[in-house]
Amino acid sequence: MIEFAPDRPRWRQVADVIRTRIADGSYPRGTRVPSVVEMLEEFGIATTTGQKVHRGLRAEGLIVAKNAAEILKAAGGDSRY
Repeated sequence: MIEFAPDRPRWRQVADVIRTRIADGSYPRGTRVPSVVEMLEEFGIATTTGQKVHRGLRAEGLIVAKNAAEILKAAGGDSRY
């Protein structure tokens, strides 16, 4: 867990961590970033805070949301359920 600064929204602080990990190659292009649940566990944040992190990073164009069918298709699998 990180120690949060009281003068900045937590979602921005977590987004900074994820953004840094993307920039330094910890999350290479095309790989997944932590899910909301994974962020809750790692950072001790609320679900809505994790959702704001994802929303903010999507707005910046740093991450994209993919549904299960898109993931299966990209992996060469069958997208039918």
